[in-house]
Amino acid sequence: MTTEFPSATVLGYPRIGPDRELKRALEAYWAGRTDRAALDETGRRLRAQTWRRLHELGLRGPGALPSNTFSLYDHVLDAAVMLGAVPERYRGAADPYFAMARGADGLPPLRMTKWFDTNYHYIVPEIGPRTAFRADAGKPLGELAEARALGFATRPVLLGPVTFLRLAQAAPGAPSGFAPLDRLDDLLDVYCELLSDLAPHAEWVQLDEPVLVVDGGSPAVRHAYRRLAGLSRRPRLLVASYFGDAGDALPALAVAPVDGVAVDLTHGVPPNLALFEERVVVGGVVSGRSVWRTDPDGARALLAAAGATSVSTSCSLLHVPYTLRGESGLPAGLAFAEEKVAEVVALAGLGPKAGPLPVRPRPAGEVRAESRGPYEARAAAQRDLGLPDLPTTTIGSFPQTGELRAARSAVAAGTLPVAQYEERIAAEIARVIGEQEALGLDVLVHGEPERNDMVQYFAEHLDGFAVTRNGWVQSYGSRCTRPPILHGDVRRPAPITVRWATYAQSLTARPVKGMLTGPVTIVAWSFVRPDVPLRDVTLQVADAVREEVRDLEAAGIRVIQVDEPALRELLPLRREDRAEYLAWAVAAYRRATSGAADATQIHTHLCYSDAAEVLSAIDALDADVTSIEAARSGFAVPAFERGIGPGVYDIHSPRIPDEAEVAARLRQALAAVPPSRLWVNPDCGLKTRTYEEVRAALTNVVGAAVAVRRSVK
Repeated sequence: MTTEFPSATVLGYPRIGPDRELKRALEAYWAGRTDRAALDETGRRLRAQTWRRLHELGLRGPGALPSNTFSLYDHVLDAAVMLGAVPERYRGAADPYFAMARGADGLPPLRMTKWFDTNYHYIVPEIGPRTAFRADAGKPLGELAEARALGFATRPVLLGPVTFLRLAQAAPGAPSGFAPLDRLDDLLDVYCELLSDLAPHAEWVQLDEPVLVVDGGSPAVRHAYRRLAGLSRRPRLLVASYFGDAGDALPALAVAPVDGVAVDLTHGVPPNLALFEERVVVGGVVSGRSVWRTDPDGARALLAAAGATSVSTSCSLLHVPYTLRGESGLPAGLAFAEEKVAEVVALAGLGPKAGPLPVRPRPAGEVRAESRGPYEARAAAQRDLGLPDLPTTTIGSFPQTGELRAARSAVAAGTLPVAQYEERIAAEIARVIGEQEALGLDVLVHGEPERNDMVQYFAEHLDGFAVTRNGWVQSYGSRCTRPPILHGDVRRPAPITVRWATYAQSLTARPVKGMLTGPVTIVAWSFVRPDVPLRDVTLQVADAVREEVRDLEAAGIRVIQVDEPALRELLPLRREDRAEYLAWAVAAYRRATSGAADATQIHTHLCYSDAAEVLSAIDALDADVTSIEAARSGFAVPAFERGIGPGVYDIHSPRIPDEAEVAARLRQALAAVPPSRLWVNPDCGLKTRTYEEVRAALTNVVGAAVAVRRSVK
């Protein structure tokens, strides 16, 4: 049995910085306050800090520390650059990398969507028949050299060829029927070159293939790894899959002479692991996605059953915060990234044993099918809202200024009296209402100045949740969230949003939306207790949201938006498991909203989540109006039988769409949706943009809506 691979490792590590140093460096660079050299220096410091800390925690020996897992924006975008898959239109930009990520010089960015079933977003590569692949090993070789200068022999991590092509989309102009996977042989030429370039400098290279969990039996897997593993000049190859059971892929890998596999054992032991009896088997028993401690006895049993030769995390630790150090008031039994590394080391027999995982009872849950009246009756009851065809609105948040963030921090620290803070919130709401009236929007929002995050804000007001002080997790680029920890039964002790929604409505005669986060999204974007089925936890949250809908309605709020951007995110990767999930997810949303009267207009919103994959479930939510991200993903507009608002403005890019561009999109949408049901809105909230950007973009959005409205009368 091969034992040359280190006994303990991790598949990846957080990269935003323990104090979000990368976020601040990125935003300073984008704002023109620093140059690219300063940004790159921040990256070097963070990489060195990570390697040193992992070494201190007990990951020792050649290949124990991963490299090439750091990214300035996104590791899939890094892979596209490494493989030469940069669309020609970006090559002339001042900084092609960030032009692809964010747009530049009038160029829209590449599409962005969720990384498998996580809340991390990746940039979608474009591959066409003429894409000229070429190898650029500069980044992985550079990180190997940086680590070597510090005394560490690292293991480069590359996104595998099958996953890269399966995550890509066909480039504009590609012929009908073309799929990026059609270019596999051409791409393998480049991977062969990369592996040859890395061979003199690295003993092991990790090739990440999480797509094997979805379609592991694909002939592409067998073909790709027979060729790569058959190279005469290459490092040893560790093929890593995660986010589920990759058992179906193992026979395809076993026929190729790969040197080892890393498997996610948190979903059980694949029976086909016996095929790798004479090779390295890295057992991922410490979850890279949960913040709860690992049961050491259960983990050891899994490792034994798998015949594992090494211990690891189930996936990269990118999806959890850095450390529990500095936190207080959190429930027992937690482990963040540093603590998880310690668990890996302990399970490998290199450090102290971890304590037992707390065990709680598992209450049973029940799904009750609930519904509102028929849409036709609801639409008739909502006509007195007085809305025109192509009504305009926004998704919820307005820019979160530095002054707002400073005031929120000051009131949390006790240096700003609550009364003064609330005066500032009221003033900001009045400003937002005034801005929208001046722009001519039809349905307004209060702007959410009191909210730090669309999930954390609700968690802070619900029983059963705890929130961290510094538990930041990267969502995309410089965007980070602090997922709350759902550790107990969920209850709503008092109304959460009514005060500020009714205040905003008192300032205008136009309808103001009450803004709520849906039960599936609250659960998906939290770290959830492991002792209760996810369905049951979600239904508890649905009951709390239902109470909030009832109170908003009683306070006179006629339009209520219950967002579910994470509906697609929790979709199981395996198709056979999806129907059950969608049934209870839809039931939870309808449980939250079904108590609303016909005259109350219920909206929902989904973004950056491949909504096309769950269109029937979105339709089954039975919202009166559904807004979806569309501006960055080809502007495909589903023909819903109720209101639909395809996003016409990509808020994740600083680019401002002009009026003609928005009007063209609206005319395209009118081919699928009549003007009475077509809404006009951005594709997401505006909190990350500046007021200057928002005014310019919304002026064009409203202008386009008015022009198209006149043209269809």
